[in-house]
Amino acid sequence: MSDYDVIHFEALGEEAKHLEEETALAQGKDELPKDLKYLILPETLQEFMGKNPNAALPYLVTTKTHSVLPQDYLSGAKKSVITRSAGYDHFEHLAGTANIASLRLYCVEAVAQTAVKFLYAAAGCLNHYTENTRTFERNKSLSFMELNPKRTAAVFGVGRIGKKTYDLLAANDLTVQAVDVREEELKGLYGESVHFVAKEAAIKNSDVIVNTMNLTKNPKSRFYNVNYFSKEYLLQAKPGLIFINVTRGEIAAESGLLELFDKKIIGGLGLDIFTDENAFAKVVRGGAPDRPDHAAAKELAERALNHSANVYVQPHQAFNSDIAAGSKAREAIRHIAAWYKNGKKHFDEQLPYYKD
Repeated sequence: MSDYDVIHFEALGEEAKHLEEETALAQGKDELPKDLKYLILPETLQEFMGKNPNAALPYLVTTKTHSVLPQDYLSGAKKSVITRSAGYDHFEHLAGTANIASLRLYCVEAVAQTAVKFLYAAAGCLNHYTENTRTFERNKSLSFMELNPKRTAAVFGVGRIGKKTYDLLAANDLTVQAVDVREEELKGLYGESVHFVAKEAAIKNSDVIVNTMNLTKNPKSRFYNVNYFSKEYLLQAKPGLIFINVTRGEIAAESGLLELFDKKIIGGLGLDIFTDENAFAKVVRGGAPDRPDHAAAKELAERALNHSANVYVQPHQAFNSDIAAGSKAREAIRHIAAWYKNGKKHFDEQLPYYKD
């Protein structure tokens, strides 16, 4: 039996403070027990267990993406896990074993605004103009892409983040269209506010593509989208395409993006994410890439950093706005309150979110 009702792993800095504050607020509203025993830790679950091998984990834990759930923990009585991330692919395979919830609301605005930030940088040739400032070159400048209704942007994956991205692109005067395998279901939700097209049409008529799809690794799922933006698919794009990815790197392999950028089929890139980011981080810090995608991703990052190409990158930080930090803790505690309301049996919202 654990000494705690819930343990929050990987809670760093401001997030740890916000978890304390939101727990107290929920207790004040009688949404959580006044005597709730909880622990907030900066370590991953496996780091904690390495230091405390005899510790018992509670039936409810919250983590981020770097924690690994022990197999013996998942056996026996059904456990409940909240991943404090908008993505859930790292726990998706456990949906039939445990109650799995993710944070689907906390960073909607932040990620959508990051996509638009990348669009302005790429459409505006920001690196090129920044470098021109070194010599105040005014006559040999590239023309930037003006955003107007003659430019078409396609948003792939129109969940909460995708819908907000769609609206922001429309507000920036672009003609916007959407691609989503759930088109028929979403039409009932969005009505005429979203214009859906087939992926085959979108790749041929879009000036800008923004990926906001959740990653689904299960090949049997209709949502399976590993390497969705394959080199073969992107080869059909209009030359000069601006491609922006703010959800998961595995959906668009970097080796294909680099090759198509060098062939000028892709004219601008904005990447907040990379394939297998834990391994890629080691490459960035000096390790040798052991796969083509990491070698390509490192090359793209270097070009972004030295301003030599119309490429813009971030280390998976689209969610990191001032407002999102508080919202993240608030939504995690909301899930915990729902778990208690439901007799510690399940969350109000949990995987699978969509029907396969």
